[in-house]
Amino acid sequence: MAHARGLELHAWMNPYRAKASASSTAVAPHAAVTLSEHMIRYGDLLWMDPGAEAVQDHTLAVIRDVLTRYDVDGLHFDDYFYPYPDGPFPDDDSFDAYRSGGGTLDRGDWRRDNVNHLVERIAEIVREVAPTVRWGISPFGIYRPGMPEGITGLDQYASIYADPPLWIRNGWVDYLAPQLYWPSTQTRQAYEPLAQWWGALATEGRLIFIGNYLSKVGTETAWDLDELRTQLRMTREAPGVEGNLYFHVAPLDGRAPEIAEVLQNHYVVPAATPPIADAWGETLAPPAVRLDGAIATLTHSAPLRYVGVYSAIEPGVFTLDRLVPPGPDAPAPLTP
Repeated sequence: MAHARGLELHAWMNPYRAKASASSTAVAPHAAVTLSEHMIRYGDLLWMDPGAEAVQDHTLAVIRDVLTRYDVDGLHFDDYFYPYPDGPFPDDDSFDAYRSGGGTLDRGDWRRDNVNHLVERIAEIVREVAPTVRWGISPFGIYRPGMPEGITGLDQYASIYADPPLWIRNGWVDYLAPQLYWPSTQTRQAYEPLAQWWGALATEGRLIFIGNYLSKVGTETAWDLDELRTQLRMTREAPGVEGNLYFHVAPLDGRAPEIAEVLQNHYVVPAATPPIADAWGETLAPPAVRLDGAIATLTHSAPLRYVGVYSAIEPGVFTLDRLVPPGPDAPAPLTP
């Protein structure tokens, strides 16, 4: 159904957050039960210890299973690595085991190394098992205070031990989608300079999208429809930024038609999702075309995400009319 609508279907995961409420009940094979010795109670959360090798192995096994058994187009992690701080995180057991085994990193660098190692290993699995799958992360919207100048807020590098610039620089992710969940008028977390700062991290094939707080639109004065229009414009004008990812879908299910209208007026021309990073710059041979009266059948040896259908608006001048998924998911034959 997703492909018939020109959509990619991505598997969305949180690697360490076992339970958002410690009071709920988990049963085997839930990780909080089968790996209970590596489960940490933190406030009202249950968190799997990122420093435990068994936890990383379990996460990687789940990812391998998903990529093997399901026809997903992407793999997506949210912003949860080490938990957002609410007092000291009690990982003494795994840190002491690391130091006893000869490790020399301090606790902060060790925690970051745990997260970096997982991200890198996931990249290896994606390339091995499903190289056409897009792998990305939507980190917290601020990397470090003062980056860019004037920005204040949580230091994700030092607080949740996430280092997104390293991940994209090393080619461990296909994209980042930083969560800029503040109105453009909030100067300490200003949307435009943050979008431009993140956009500068893009490299050829490694992309930046902006995560937008769509469900906030219309809930208060600072989040009116003009704010949505402003954020869309700032995104489009930010060098290196490819587009928007929205949280969440509720405003588009018919309950907020005015929001849908803003988006329809902004996204006027069909747009295919960009190539997978490892296929960036590749040129495909043209498809084979068979005409049967007014019906054209296209075949191609390579796996395709879409076929672009262009209309001639005058001799020699064409405009993109629609994107059609190839194969049995195509909604209708291609007719003039």
